[in-house]
Amino acid sequence: VQLQASGGGLVQTGGSLRLSCVGSGLTSDYSGIGWFRQAPGKEREGVACISSSDGVTYYAESVKGRFTISRDNAKNTVYLQMHSLKSEDTAVYYCAADKAGHAAWLVPDGHRYIEAWGQGTLVTVSS
Repeated sequence: VQLQASGGGLVQTGGSLRLSCVGSGLTSDYSGIGWFRQAPGKEREGVACISSSDGVTYYAESVKGRFTISRDNAKNTVYLQMHSLKSEDTAVYYCAADKAGHAAWLVPDGHRYIEAWGQGTLVTVSS
């Protein structure tokens, strides 16, 4: 599957952005769909994941209460609504999908197990 991410950009601290990721078969062929991010000089980390079947969600502790992940199965699209953005949220955000579910988002180096990636979209939060 080819995943196409969009919605990144430059935003001030405290601002909001919504990322989108669309791909044929994204919500039908993959159990876990969501987002990773990678800041300069850092490892890629799981941000949020949603089950394509029952909508159960998982969030990194650093984004809980600020980010919301959702999906639209009819549109094969996953979204990441980001509020109260901080400078430490600056990163390239990658949409990701895995047939094994959400586990890759929860374990160290989980990105190594992801089966499908989008091309990444840059989010820059300025103070």
